[in-house]
Amino acid sequence: MIKLVRVDHRLLHGQVAFSWTNGVGANCILVASDTVVNDDVWKTTLKLGKPSGVKLVIKNMADSIAAINSGVTDKYKLIIVVQTIKEAKQLADGCPSITSINLGNTKESKTTIQISKQVFLEDEEKAILKELMNRGVECEIRALVDDSKINVAHALK
Repeated sequence: MIKLVRVDHRLLHGQVAFSWTNGVGANCILVASDTVVNDDVWKTTLKLGKPSGVKLVIKNMADSIAAINSGVTDKYKLIIVVQTIKEAKQLADGCPSITSINLGNTKESKTTIQISKQVFLEDEEKAILKELMNRGVECEIRALVDDSKINVAHALK
């Protein structure tokens, strides 16, 4: 059962590893990334940062979608972490069971606008989020599980 789909360019760190894992009762974290799956140093670092007793799985996007849709992940209380909004859309497009996306941290750049303390968006990402919300996917901003949800639609106004 998917407990959380989170966009966080840092992937697995204290907020995800401990706050969110404990807060939603997760026992498995899936890092869905075409980049990380091919980077042994990054994979090792992520494995060191996971909470004990929590399974960590690192898959590319296609394999992540296939695993979710096959039902093999149903036995887990699953947190899925991606680095970008585009990756979150790719997951949502491929997995009808994804009905909510949490924006945790996105990278700031010269071409982004800040919509919350830790979320910065390109124009293309704003359009992607609007498309997802128009399809009925909840898009919310929260750094920590105990924070109040900020509806992305309100933050974009």
